Amino acid sequence: MKFAFKPLALAGLVLGSTLSLLAPAASAADLLATVKQKKEIAIGTEAQFAPFEFVKDGKIVGYSADLLDLVMAGMPGVAAKRQDVPFQAILPGLAAKKFDFIVTSVTVTKERDAKFAFTLPIAEATVALLRRTADGALSSPAQLSGKVAGSQAGSAQLKVLREYDKKLKDEGKPGLKEIKEYVSFDEAYADLAAGRLDAVAQSMSNLGPLVKSRPDTFAVVQPAIGPKTYYAWVGRKDADSASLVKFFSDGIAKANTSGKMAELQQKWFGFTMTVPADRLPAPEM
Repeated sequence: MKFAFKPLALAGLVLGSTLSLLAPAASAADLLATVKQKKEIAIGTEAQFAPFEFVKDGKIVGYSADLLDLVMAGMPGVAAKRQDVPFQAILPGLAAKKFDFIVTSVTVTKERDAKFAFTLPIAEATVALLRRTADGALSSPAQLSGKVAGSQAGSAQLKVLREYDKKLKDEGKPGLKEIKEYVSFDEAYADLAAGRLDAVAQSMSNLGPLVKSRPDTFAVVQPAIGPKTYYAWVGRKDADSASLVKFFSDGIAKANTSGKMAELQQKWFGFTMTVPADRLPAPEM
């Protein structure tokens, strides 16, 4: 009897030990809980995208920075450590777990939505063309044929520009002479001002403040060249990240419905835009 009981007792001990090890692992598999426990969250951003996020006096400021402060008030005691990286490294860095979450202006597309978890929208991202004020030869998008245009490499704006080029060619027009890609939009703006580009494809949200600050240099070509799209923040599409994505979405919804989001839009863009507070519209591109 003594020897018959011992294996069962041992099995019970092993099972009990296994369950005690598994329980903390299961509860730890929640990124929001981990962040709260560490009292720190690693956030990826691209701080060369005014007025959403840019560096001033050594600090990341802008619309997203202010909105982040509002949302993080719901996680007291947790410090947001922002990593400024090129946009082309943002989504790959999130997938590789170099940071916990992305707080930068990422356009929601079908391809991205299939791979990542987006929050509720923070702003509209519909794409238009920027031209030199003195260039009256580009008064509508249809006049883009034969011209040189550019946008940021890896961006949704570049994708819209390529699709518009295809549209022109499908209509029997020559299409663009060349499409140039840039690491940052600031580089594209500089080339446009210097006459090395005829147009830059960028979101209306970004172009409004730029044109307002430099009306003698830049003007917006009407109408927009892409479908209505939105900017949102991004988390990983896994069970571990679900609660963290929900936390940020809930905070964005609260800022939207309380009117705080509109106040920040007026502050940074000079106008307000209506974005859904209860859902993320399905991307059209």
